[in-house]
Amino acid sequence: MARHLITASAQMGPITKSETRRDTVARLLAMMREAHGRGAKLVVFTEMAQTTIFPRWMIEDEAELDSYYETAMPSAATQPLFDEAAKLGIGFYLGYAELVTEGGAKHRFNTSILVDQTGTIIGKYRKVHLPGWAEPLPNRAFQHLEKRYFEPGDLGFPVWRSMGGIMGMCICNDRRWPETYRVMGLQGVEMVMLGYNTPFGHLNTQPMDSLTLFHNHLSMQAGAYQNATWVVGTAKCGNEEGSQMGGQSVIVAPSGEIVAQAVTVEDEVITAKCDLDMGRIYKDTVFNFAQHRRPEAYGLITERAGVILPE
Repeated sequence: MARHLITASAQMGPITKSETRRDTVARLLAMMREAHGRGAKLVVFTEMAQTTIFPRWMIEDEAELDSYYETAMPSAATQPLFDEAAKLGIGFYLGYAELVTEGGAKHRFNTSILVDQTGTIIGKYRKVHLPGWAEPLPNRAFQHLEKRYFEPGDLGFPVWRSMGGIMGMCICNDRRWPETYRVMGLQGVEMVMLGYNTPFGHLNTQPMDSLTLFHNHLSMQAGAYQNATWVVGTAKCGNEEGSQMGGQSVIVAPSGEIVAQAVTVEDEVITAKCDLDMGRIYKDTVFNFAQHRRPEAYGLITERAGVILPE
C-alpha cells in the first residue's frame, strides 16, 4: 500500500538587509498556509530563511554579526510558525543561523530543524560542507565567507522516523557531495530535505557560472536516484542586495526525475504527492546496498580528504 505524503517546497525571493524577522516570518506563514491549502502535510523552507545572506559581506562588528543568528528555536519571532504548524497539522523544515555558547565560547552553525505536525522540533542538522573561504578576497563585489562565520556541523547526517517515513536533512553545498546522500541512504532515508542559497558569479569563471543551475539539479537528481530517495530542494533566489541567486526549486523522485519545479525567482510554492514507497523498487534491485556494495574497496573515502596525485 502506497504511503503518500503531499509535500511542498516554499521557495523564497530575495530578503533585503532592512527586512525584519517579523517580515520574513510573515512570508513563510503565507506560504505555509498556501501549502496547507493544497493538501500538503510537510513544507520545506530554505537555508537561512529569516535573514538576508550575510556571508556575502565582511562584518567586523560583533554585535552586528550576532544579530543574524538565532540563540533559541523557536525564538520569539519564529514562534508563530510553530503555532500555525500545530494549528494546521503541517510539518516543516526550516534553515537558520544558529549561535550557541558552550564553555564560555561562541559557536556558530548553519542549521536546519525538522518540526512535526504538532509543532514540535524532532530533529536538528548542522551544515557539514561549508563552501567559500575564511578571509575576504580582494576586488570582489561580494564575498563567500561561510568558513569565517560558521563551524562545520558536528551532528553528522542523522535520519528521523516521522510523518510516515524516514526523513533526512542537509543544507545547500552538502547537496553536491555524494557522501551526504549515501550516509543517509545507508540508514534507509526516504526523503531528503534541503534549503539552498546559490549565487551566480562566485566562481569567477563564465563557463562554470553558466552551468550553476544545471549542476544544482544534477547533484540532487543523482543523489535521489543513487539512494532511492525523494529529494526536496528549496531555493532562495532573485536579486538580493545586488547578488543574483539561482532558483528552480525542485521536488525529485527516487527515480531521479523532477516532478515539480518552481518557475519564478520570487516566493513560490510547489507541491507533489510523494509516494514514500516509490524508492523500494530501487532499494530492492539495482541499489540493494546489502547485496551489491563493497565497502572493502572504498577505504580512500574515509582515509583522505583530498586528492594525492602520483608522482
